[in-house]
Amino acid sequence: MSFAGVRRSRSRRALLWGTLLLLLLVAQTLLVALTVSYESSRTQEHADGVATDAAIEIRRNLLRSMQALQAMTWREPLPADWRDGATELLRSDPALLRIERRDAQLRIGEVVESPFGPRLFIQLARSQLDIDSQLACTTARRAANPMFSRTYFVPLPDGQGIEVLDLCVPMQQGGRDAGFLVGSFMLNQLLDAALSPGQLGRHELSFIEGDGTRLARAGAPRGTGVYRAERVLDLPGAALQLRADSATGRPSLIPNLTTALVLGLSVALFGVVLALARDVRRRAAAERALAESLAYRKAMEDSLVTGLRARDLEGKITYVNPAFCAMVGFSAEELDQPQPPYWPPEQAPEYARRQQARLAAGRDRTLVHLPPREGFETVFMRKGGERFAVMIYEAPLVDGDGRQTGWMSAVLDVSAQRGVEELSRQQQDRLQAAARLATVGEMASLLSHELNQPLAAIASYASGSLNMIDDAAGTPGAAGAADTEMAALLRQALTRIAEQAERAGRIIKSVHGFVRRREQHRETIGADLLIDAVMPLVRLQARKSGTRIELDLPAPPARPPRVVCDRTMIEQVLLNLSRNGIQAMEDDTALAERVLTIRVRQTHARWVAFSIIDAGPGIAPEVAAQLFTPFFTTRAEGMGLGLSLCRTVIEQHGGALDFGPPGGAEPAPGTEFRFTLPAPRSVEAEAQAAA
Repeated sequence: MSFAGVRRSRSRRALLWGTLLLLLLVAQTLLVALTVSYESSRTQEHADGVATDAAIEIRRNLLRSMQALQAMTWREPLPADWRDGATELLRSDPALLRIERRDAQLRIGEVVESPFGPRLFIQLARSQLDIDSQLACTTARRAANPMFSRTYFVPLPDGQGIEVLDLCVPMQQGGRDAGFLVGSFMLNQLLDAALSPGQLGRHELSFIEGDGTRLARAGAPRGTGVYRAERVLDLPGAALQLRADSATGRPSLIPNLTTALVLGLSVALFGVVLALARDVRRRAAAERALAESLAYRKAMEDSLVTGLRARDLEGKITYVNPAFCAMVGFSAEELDQPQPPYWPPEQAPEYARRQQARLAAGRDRTLVHLPPREGFETVFMRKGGERFAVMIYEAPLVDGDGRQTGWMSAVLDVSAQRGVEELSRQQQDRLQAAARLATVGEMASLLSHELNQPLAAIASYASGSLNMIDDAAGTPGAAGAADTEMAALLRQALTRIAEQAERAGRIIKSVHGFVRRREQHRETIGADLLIDAVMPLVRLQARKSGTRIELDLPAPPARPPRVVCDRTMIEQVLLNLSRNGIQAMEDDTALAERVLTIRVRQTHARWVAFSIIDAGPGIAPEVAAQLFTPFFTTRAEGMGLGLSLCRTVIEQHGGALDFGPPGGAEPAPGTEFRFTLPAPRSVEAEAQAAA
């Protein structure tokens, strides 16, 4: 072999050795990098496990304490028994430093302090650090469930301080608020009790704010900040962010590099192959588990009768389940619109404003600051246009960093439930009204029985007085003209007394027959006679308020219409409606405009219409809806039976009673009450013959 060939051979071997060395260097470097990465991953997984275990244990301890405080509210103990129970609870739970018993106004009644921990609120009074507890108690009262407060700092006499978390448990007695139990927990002690001494010896456990500020810590070492794990404790009314920080720093390169150099290339390659195979198996198993989990979740969501709806922070619907589509009648593709099609058009602007306000409150917020989950009722519209009531419960969708990405809503159709509740309420109202009317009927029967005799006596005395005046007037040597005039006035007054006593007797008799549902006496009478019978009493009340009475009857030679009715009861209807019209003008109508018009017209061959028109302010819509409801009244002295009885009387005569604004070409203020009464058959026959 020539020198040139030897050189080429050496160069070739050097190249091969160089390549081999380069490959070995690359392999060893990769091995070291993989080893370091593995050590780091294992340390991080350990930190994740510590954070998860601590979060579970802290939540378990807090919920156990919450259940213990709730158990103390299930019965009303004596003060000594309550303090004994509280003391025992404080001894069993080192993290619980203080238990307060408050009344319904959040005033502190009794306090039991833990014998193990520091005494709170010595440096600063409890009243200066009570805002978070009051907010938690207010929320607990509204939700009727225990609620945790936000953490706050309590200074101690030695110049230091501790972070404290309050738990407010509402107490109820007989369905009413009886006060609250407030327990104060020390965050440091919660952390100490969360893990074993061995775990705390290798990790630093701490509660932190959303910006990373540390509130409390536990554990012998200080965390290096390399391997950290954070978990969120979602508590009723509050949320805590827990951090586990490993005391282990980044892995050292020297020991791992020595091991890698000893193992060699073959072991490294074999280990890499095994690691890759293991990783592939893990990935395949994870994918299968994920596919099974997704299939399980989809089957569960498809089987629900509760509608589920997910929205992003812009309000766009990202997911709906079949139950929601069946509820509103729209498919998932039809719901992909800027404005949901299930919003009623008349309420769409209000819904849009409410959604914008709610979505704006969820942007750029962490889980710690999210509002509590609570339901609200609203109205949706089905595809066919039917409106129905729904109850919506919304919860935030949170990503792995604790930031909100949208909202998940559970929608319940409560239209059937609301219908049943409304029917039950109406039936209850009818039963109560029937009971009250029965009582009024019994009272009317009793009064009619008791008042007949005094009224008969009044009529007898009036008749006797008239006879005595007649006898005195016929006696020779009677008094002069003045005495004669006085006797005439007395005769007129006594005649009126006798007439009104007789009329009162007829009223009582008619009321008694009305209550007993007996056949009433009907007679044919002119409408003018009915009005003339009540005019003295109407004018008497009108004179007191300065009201003018105008009668609008058919002008002569036409005769006033005649009706068939129970005279006494119809007179009471006219009197009641006239008095109502006069009273309506007493406060808000100028004196010159107080005019009450009583109008009678033959509107049909079979019917005669009566109208009582006032110039008052009119009837408000909310009052008009209940105007004929028994026992509803707008006057402090009223019983609420007048208009209801008037309508009943008119309907028993076959007519109808209603009200509205006064009729005419030009609108006028006031109210017009209208009712109809049947005309005599002879009038009806004459009208038909003339036609």
